[in-house]
Amino acid sequence: MMPACLLVSHGSRDPRPGVAMQQLAKLVIQQAQSFESEIIVGTACLELNPEPLHEQIIKFVRNSVTCEKIRLKVVPLFLLPGVHVMDDIPTEVALAREALGQDIVIELQPYLGSHPGLEWLLAKQFATTTAAARIIIAHGSRRTGSQIPVEAIAKNLGAVTAYWSVSPSLEFQVTELINLGHRQIAILPYFLFAGGITDAIAQVTEKLQLQFPDVDLQLAELLGASAELADLVWDLIKE
Repeated sequence: MMPACLLVSHGSRDPRPGVAMQQLAKLVIQQAQSFESEIIVGTACLELNPEPLHEQIIKFVRNSVTCEKIRLKVVPLFLLPGVHVMDDIPTEVALAREALGQDIVIELQPYLGSHPGLEWLLAKQFATTTAAARIIIAHGSRRTGSQIPVEAIAKNLGAVTAYWSVSPSLEFQVTELINLGHRQIAILPYFLFAGGITDAIAQVTEKLQLQFPDVDLQLAELLGASAELADLVWDLIKE
């Protein structure tokens, strides 16, 4: 069977995540080639695309087929096991399977946030800061239990967690750490690529810096499309 992979992101009106996704796809291909493997890699979005995900999967398969059978691995590039990972993407993959039939094997791989190597990447980002107090700010989800993975990572890295869409907020956690006596605080956005939310996090950080001028708030870099991230994606594809 011809191996293929489709990297699925949330989708954004901001063009930057789409560009980064394309960069990451190229890096994954390079990673495969370093293992003397050939693979077709594409990208798709769960939301903010004119076509639903299952139609994007179908189109990708039909455009990729160079033999009678193809084996497609769908990798959700999501960091938390929220509704999109646990419900929406599996539903869309099932619809694509039904439409394409038995000659096309579609396997849904573990989501990116489940890879243990992400903790090392976050530690590397924190290492660029000098603060002892640390905050990891993630998107958050209202799905019960979805915050558990990032809470575990934060504990291992000596950080506390904040969330963009649910509590506790970044403002709350910064204030709590200041009240505990910290005067240097590192803030790490737990997002893959730059976009509207990460811009907003930077703006909130700037406002907090003005509110607390005697505190050094250090905003760490995002993960971004890197060879290290492509290595983790390749691990998920190989599973």
